[in-house]
Amino acid sequence: MDFDGGKRVFNRLGPHQQNDNRNQKVCFHWRAGNCNRFPCPFLHRELSAPANGTASSKRPYGFATDDHRSTTARRGGGGSNFNTWGRGGGRGGNGINSSVSKLGVVVKQDKICNFWIQGNCSFGEKCRYLHSWCTGHCFAMLTQLEGHQKGVSGIALPVGSDKLYTGSKDETVRVWDCQSGQCAGVVKVGGEVGCMLSEGPWMFVGLPNLVKAWNVQTSAELSLNGPVGQVYSMVVGNDLLFAGTQDGSILAWKYNAATNCFEPAASLQGHTSAVVTLFVGANRLYSGSMDKSIRVWNLENLQCLQTLTDHNDVVMSVLCWDHFLLSCSLDKTIKVWAATESGNLEATYTHNEEHGLLNLCGMHDLESKPVLLCSCNDNTVCAYDLPSFAERGKIYAKQEIRSIHGGPNIFFTGDGTGEVRVWQWLADQSATTTAA
Repeated sequence: MDFDGGKRVFNRLGPHQQNDNRNQKVCFHWRAGNCNRFPCPFLHRELSAPANGTASSKRPYGFATDDHRSTTARRGGGGSNFNTWGRGGGRGGNGINSSVSKLGVVVKQDKICNFWIQGNCSFGEKCRYLHSWCTGHCFAMLTQLEGHQKGVSGIALPVGSDKLYTGSKDETVRVWDCQSGQCAGVVKVGGEVGCMLSEGPWMFVGLPNLVKAWNVQTSAELSLNGPVGQVYSMVVGNDLLFAGTQDGSILAWKYNAATNCFEPAASLQGHTSAVVTLFVGANRLYSGSMDKSIRVWNLENLQCLQTLTDHNDVVMSVLCWDHFLLSCSLDKTIKVWAATESGNLEATYTHNEEHGLLNLCGMHDLESKPVLLCSCNDNTVCAYDLPSFAERGKIYAKQEIRSIHGGPNIFFTGDGTGEVRVWQWLADQSATTTAA
């Protein structure tokens, strides 16, 4: 089943000609429960799922045998271990959910009901759109934290702390009590928050032309000067704090315990536009930029080792998983990079989405299996198994989700309206079903 402009476009199926899908439609009056034509020239049943349709929403055991990898996924040699990427059927079966009503089967479109969001949908269970903030069976919403007036651009949960910190474009940082879910404090930071990072006792907040640092144990507050424009991303590696800035620079500071301050250590130059994502892994610093490139830096000497230019739009997020680098872009792709014999990274798999991609967050479910959360600019977050890219579920929001942060058995999302949602992982339902 395809969707075009919000309207249903059904595959036509003859009653005994499953292979000829051009001669039949589902009866509109039958769907409404009042067809009085006999014989009716249209179907009095819902269409069967196409043979090559989306996969089951239940998690596969191991990797699926059908290889649905993109034809653009592979370049060059690579090792045999690369062929497991994308073997879960790509985008999974959570896009269409069905619920039975008294009048027949109501097939839910992969879109949240706007009237339900406003609390006044009159169709109830018969509504063709979703009345839920998520699909799938691997997570559920615990609570919603309201207070920010603009989009949430940073979320941090310090290790061992009972406080959650969220930053917003409304120029505030809010502190939430993890036990009660209540706001425990609001800090006005004097500028739009571009990102947040928690490391040890320190909480870092990226602002225009500035990084603020708070020691959550001693309440000490420091200002790190040097950035030009908005600070979009931060990461810690090799005892250095790195910040990606609007002018394309990556600034580094080192903490001096004797003077209790962060001293400038380096400025990494190379990007020609804003650096919007940073990640540290395998003794490397990876940076993604609005200039559509990814740069790989040696953490020891801070020299650029390689520039990756396979994306054709802004590189929004990078992260490491196992021996691979994953990146996503507004070009609607997630790319998986692996090292060749020469040590350079090459794209070994490309996962295609229908919309531009905003953020990647890797974590583990209750069974310690890796899950990739991928935020799209259609106001959704898809949850994928790795390395199969089988879809496990989807999260919906009122506006695009820019911030995702993982915690112990829970994770957090922040959207463009300022709402922060807390999600918990659920036990694997497919294992229970299979065992039964």
